[in-house]
Amino acid sequence: MDILNELKQREPIFHHPEFGTTRQDFERMTDEAFVEVGASGRQYSREYILEDVLKRYENPEYRGIHAPPENTWKTKDFHCHTIAPNTYLLTYILIQDKRVTRRVSIWQQCSDDWKILYHQGTLVQDPSVELLNA
Repeated sequence: MDILNELKQREPIFHHPEFGTTRQDFERMTDEAFVEVGASGRQYSREYILEDVLKRYENPEYRGIHAPPENTWKTKDFHCHTIAPNTYLLTYILIQDKRVTRRVSIWQQCSDDWKILYHQGTLVQDPSVELLNA
């Protein structure tokens, strides 16, 4: 439960300024081989994601263009599974206004910090059921 609670605080990844807002912060929290698969199915490299995240923090208007404000997002149904020593699969649902995605992240505990190895979002085709239970 402690691990689940720690990881819940970090998701959605890159949207919690308390864990950092600089390139060094984001490099520290991502594995060098990190990849993200977006809801579109497109795969993004670590470098692409780092550049995009930095744009969000450097220009608040950029954030509003590409997604509803983070303070309106809801997360729910978190589950955590150990998949290897100090490595965990975290799943949850993210609700961004009427856009609902199922999310999965793979996290690794490194000393007293966490690194994300992988992240994926899958668009829920009929979000009405998820929204009703939000």
